[in-house]
Amino acid sequence: MSTTETMEITTLPFTDSSAIEWQQMAEGVSRKILCYDKNMMMVRVAFETGGIGALHQHPHIQMSLIESGQFQVEIDGVKKILNAGDVFYVHSNLIHGVVCLEKGVLVDMFNPMREDFVL
Repeated sequence: MSTTETMEITTLPFTDSSAIEWQQMAEGVSRKILCYDKNMMMVRVAFETGGIGALHQHPHIQMSLIESGQFQVEIDGVKKILNAGDVFYVHSNLIHGVVCLEKGVLVDMFNPMREDFVL
């Protein structure tokens, strides 16, 4: 299925998260791509305690909600511990990553959508 065809499916007005399978990304890290169009993408990322979202960068703007758990978040060399309900914002191309201190879930939003996630 092409990216365009996939986008049409995922831009429906409602998403049943229970119908989407978790994708294993790394040891202790799984994700579900919830919905997206060419401008925006929402992804849930589940971490086991000790799971790492390795330092990386991308041209997308990212906002992330700590849905549950506790995370050490690093953005552009600055580290901060965040808990459920907290949010972080990553400007385009800044180096960032997380370490899960207490099992939890992040809800990530990207602008534009992460084509590399669906290809």
